[in-house]
Amino acid sequence: MADVSILRSAVVQFEAVPDRPDRNLETITRLARQAVADGAQLVVFPEMCLLGYWHLRRQTADRLHSLAEPATGPSISQIRSLAIELGAGLGVGWLEADAGALFNSYAVCLPDGSIHVHRKLHAFEHEAISSGSRYTVFDTPWQVRVGVLICWDNNLVENVRATALLGATVLVAPHQTGGTDSVSPHGMKPIPLSVWANRFDDPAAVEKAFNGPNGREWLLRWLPARAHDNGLFVLFSNGVGVDDDELRTGNTMVIDPYGRIIAETPAPAEAVVLADLDLDLVPLATGRRWLRGRRPELYGILTEPQGNELNPRAARFSTEVQPIKGATEDRGSAGRSPGGLV
Repeated sequence: MADVSILRSAVVQFEAVPDRPDRNLETITRLARQAVADGAQLVVFPEMCLLGYWHLRRQTADRLHSLAEPATGPSISQIRSLAIELGAGLGVGWLEADAGALFNSYAVCLPDGSIHVHRKLHAFEHEAISSGSRYTVFDTPWQVRVGVLICWDNNLVENVRATALLGATVLVAPHQTGGTDSVSPHGMKPIPLSVWANRFDDPAAVEKAFNGPNGREWLLRWLPARAHDNGLFVLFSNGVGVDDDELRTGNTMVIDPYGRIIAETPAPAEAVVLADLDLDLVPLATGRRWLRGRRPELYGILTEPQGNELNPRAARFSTEVQPIKGATEDRGSAGRSPGGLV
């Protein structure tokens, strides 16, 4: 009998073909079968992996609407059928159409036929793509609650904390990142496309680039902290290879509730990374004790507007420097209304 305290998961990286959900579905199906054959119960694919990602910013709104599908459309329906056939959970990203609106969405299809959809809370890819308005946390057949946050959702610490407070002990974190042209002086910078084109002739150069400050080293500045501070597992799945005019660096990994990387791939190539999640690690994890040690009556500041908020698209690309309100005002507890994360 299987150990119910162990959840075998797989995180996948591959290079999506832009605007070809048929070809991407073939890749997803092949890699899902491979992962499940190796015992995976939950298989996590990257953000927007059914359609490709960064090129979408160059499309017209009409073009995006023509590429989008509802959650009941043919692509997600095919993933749902595959999940039922394999008896495993499968998570994929796509461009969702719903009641005339577009979303950067992620569907986790479970073996019982249910579909759980998360809409990116901080969508910045295109003015026609709306941001979601709710957290996504759900029960699974493996006696574990799973949450989903897409790419930039994970950068804002409040989102991971809220997801943990809603009961998630496993966070599905699909991305398309690495090699991004960050406006921050010490953020990521682009990796020349020639590094990828020459990867077979000069493998050392592409491995150095993908695992350096514009790839893995950047992730290690913050991603393990999301797992550690909230006492949950993080399943980080990322694209790899050419994504329009940028290179995605892969670095797919699984992080445990202590912030330890328990499985990863340094390979700049398609890969399936397997890891056994020991769920017994969660209750006594440092982050779980920190959750219980919170003082919500102090946290009203977290829900008070600072007056310099930007929408996700503007925030992602802004070079304007704004002071933090609390840096110039007395923000002591006197007169502050109690509050907490919802």
